[in-house]
Order: sequence, then structure tokens, then C-alpha cells
Amino acid sequence: MKIVIPAESRPGEKRVAMVPSVVKKFTALGLDVVVESGAGTQAFAPDAVYIDAGARVAGGADFDAELGSADVVASVRPLDPDRVRRMRRGAVTISFLSPGSDTSTIAAMRDAGVTALSFDVLPRISRAQSMDALTSQALVTGYRASLVGAELLPSFFPLFMTAAGTIQPAKVLVLGAGVAGLQAIATAKRLGAKVSAYDVRPASADEVKSMGATFITLDLEALEGSGGYAREMTEERAARQRELLAPHIAESDVLITTAAVPGRRAPLLVTRAMVEGMKPGSVVVDLASETGGNVEGSVAGEIVHVGQVSVWGGKDVASEMPVHASQLYAMNVLAVLGLLVKDETITVDLEDEVLDGCAVVFNGDIRNEAARAAVQGGV
Repeated sequence: MKIVIPAESRPGEKRVAMVPSVVKKFTALGLDVVVESGAGTQAFAPDAVYIDAGARVAGGADFDAELGSADVVASVRPLDPDRVRRMRRGAVTISFLSPGSDTSTIAAMRDAGVTALSFDVLPRISRAQSMDALTSQALVTGYRASLVGAELLPSFFPLFMTAAGTIQPAKVLVLGAGVAGLQAIATAKRLGAKVSAYDVRPASADEVKSMGATFITLDLEALEGSGGYAREMTEERAARQRELLAPHIAESDVLITTAAVPGRRAPLLVTRAMVEGMKPGSVVVDLASETGGNVEGSVAGEIVHVGQVSVWGGKDVASEMPVHASQLYAMNVLAVLGLLVKDETITVDLEDEVLDGCAVVFNGDIRNEAARAAVQGGV
């Protein structure tokens, strides 16, 4: 059995699907590990370290040959269609793969007769927690969000009591209390800020309070969704929510937004007028910029100035901390491989609810409805 790890081709992607420290865990499953030369460079994992760990490193035509005979190909971002076409029928890919937007890759997988397992649609059930790459990478982005806020804010985060006077702590408001939001809260608290948070799911209040933050309660109905996510809200409710949040945002020095609805555009939580109402020098960190943004006017990968407020749009945020992001991701891949390796062969058992849920393509058959509709719409 052979697992192949290609170098990531998407600009800005610094992660790698396997790090040297976990190579032995893969070989213990009976897998021959092949890494493309240079794949780990931006995650500070040089080829020599992979070789020392027991992997083989190949480049150019040699790597193409390894790719063509792979049983499993693991990557962070979806493979390029050209690389998919080099794979043998029946091979398995493991990566993030958006059913609704990665249509060219999915169509190539259909034509090549391969199986594609996607972390984007992995069932969020208890026994799949070790495989949940969305969660592991959200941990990274939440941590990074607070660091960005502290870096851009032209004042201190913590309380300082000095002979020259007392410096009050920064006020940080986090919208969305999922994994990224909770990690942002925890990191801002460690940096000494006074933190509050809001989420449309009242059940998250206890988690917020356990982090030492204040939970903001608004006079609105709950929006609990499936799998621990929030569900979409009506525009009328969204407008009322923005109205009620406005004074809390105006009082904040740093606003961090993390809200997302799976497979859909990020909800608009903050209007330009609300940003304009913040104090000069305040900072907004929008982790949802790549999917439309929680903040009106935010741009992925850029800092936009609204008056004297800096709005930072997140792009490839987990890639900004590639060492630990890659380590966590590699362990997620390993956990999935634990389901696939049976009797020294790779078997995708669709009777398993985890594999059934994340198999976007199975032996060339597009099983995911959103993927099927997107591919058919693009033909």
C-alpha cells in the first residue's frame, strides 16, 4: 500500500498533508510513504528530514510515476485536475474538497474513476472527532485572529498599573463561538484583554463563560443547526441582530468575526456603518472574508481602512502558521487512514457512516448532491 503526498500548488498555501514526525505512524499501518520533493519546505520540513523519518522523496517524472501507482493521495487543497488524470482507477484522495465549487477537480475524479474523501463534508459525530480537519484548522485560525488583532491595535491588550498611571485593558468582542471563536477568546484572554462574545446559539454561552469571557445575550430567537453549526437566519432577524449588536461593537477596541454556515456564503454580521461607529484606531478581524465576509467591505488578504478603523480580511489564515497546522492536519489524515486500512489493503467501506458521509466521489460516481449539481451545471 502506498500513500503519496504532493506539494501544494495553490498560491499562498504553506501547509503540507504529512510532516516527518508522523511518518512512522503511517508506516506502522503498512503504508509506503512517498513525498514530493519540496512539499514540506514552507512548513519547515526539508526533504532530508522526511527521508530520515522513513519516507521516500521523489520529484519530476519520478514523482509522476509514484502518483500514478498510489493507493492513496493526501493533500491539503484539492488536487489539480491534471494530477487527478495521472492517478489509477480506484485510487483514493483525501483533502479539503468543496462539493459546490471544486467542480473541475470533481469532474476529473469522475472521469478518472477515483474516490475522493473530503474533510469539508466529514460527519461531525463523536467518533470522527480525531478526523475533523475543519476543527483542527479552526483552532489555528482562531489563535491567529487574536494575534492579528493585538498586532494591529495601536494600544496594549493587558491591564498595566504603572507609576505613570493605569492603562485599561483592551476590549475584545468575538462574534461566533465555534472552535475558531473559542480559541480567539482564549488567546485574547491570555494576552490580557477584557473579552466578550456573542453567538446565535445560546448553548454556547457556557463554553464562552468557561473561557473567562462575558456572553452577550440579545432578545432574539436561537438558531441552533445540525452538527453544532448555526443555521441561516432571515434578513429581518439579521437586521435586528445587527441593530442590537451595534452598541457592543462601538465599545470594542478589537472585533473578531468567525461566523460561517457550511456550504453557504458567510452571514453579514457587521455593516460599514457599524464599523464607522467604532473608536479611531480600532481593529476588525474578519475570518470569514474568503467566503463573502461577516463584515461589509472586508477583502480577503487585505487590510481595508474604514475611516480610522483597520479591517483585516483573513485569507489562508491556517497557512500563516504552517508548522502546527500541518501537524494537526497530518494526524487528521492518519485517523481517516485508520478506517481505510483493512487486511493490508485500502478499502472504502460505505457502510461506515463516516466514510459514507465524506465520500464526494466513489470509484468515479459523484455521490454528493451538491457536487453532482455543480458539475452538471458546469458541463
